[in-house]
Amino acid sequence: MTTTSHRRDLQTPATEPVRHPIITTAAGRALAVLRVVVGLSFLWAFVDKVFGLGYATPSGKGWIDGGDPTAGFLGKGTSGPFADFYRSLVGDWWVSPLFMIGLAGLGLALTLGIGMRIAAVSGALLYLLMWSANLPPENNPVLDDHIVGAVTVVVLALVAAGNVWGFGKWWSGLDFVREYPWLR
Repeated sequence: MTTTSHRRDLQTPATEPVRHPIITTAAGRALAVLRVVVGLSFLWAFVDKVFGLGYATPSGKGWIDGGDPTAGFLGKGTSGPFADFYRSLVGDWWVSPLFMIGLAGLGLALTLGIGMRIAAVSGALLYLLMWSANLPPENNPVLDDHIVGAVTVVVLALVAAGNVWGFGKWWSGLDFVREYPWLR
């Protein structure tokens, strides 16, 4: 009796993996709205502190009027274990410019949808610093709106929220951003 080989030399067809969107179109749009709202809140804080529009910053106490945009919060608005550290920063030459650059940069990055990775890191850091200036939080032993904000900016970057209704795709295609992906 002889045996016949039943070996088959058939090539397996190459198929592309089926890719499903990570988020739906509606979710992408909702995240884009959230991104713009958070960005505009940073821009508003910047503009109010520059011009003293009478909201968080009293009229006549704006940065252009010679006011210190961080003195009120750092000097009188801190409490808890780090209060002395934050109070020691009042009047330091670098604190207000760095804070104002941070507000403007975060506001522009989030509103426009560019530099989302940098915005996530710097925004989360700013939120966490502001959270640590008033420990424990007033209404919860650990969480407050600063923690929610920190998580929000990180999530917005992770889901590339700048690509929907923003300039994220264009920004990511720039040569220097492709060379340094941390700028995305």
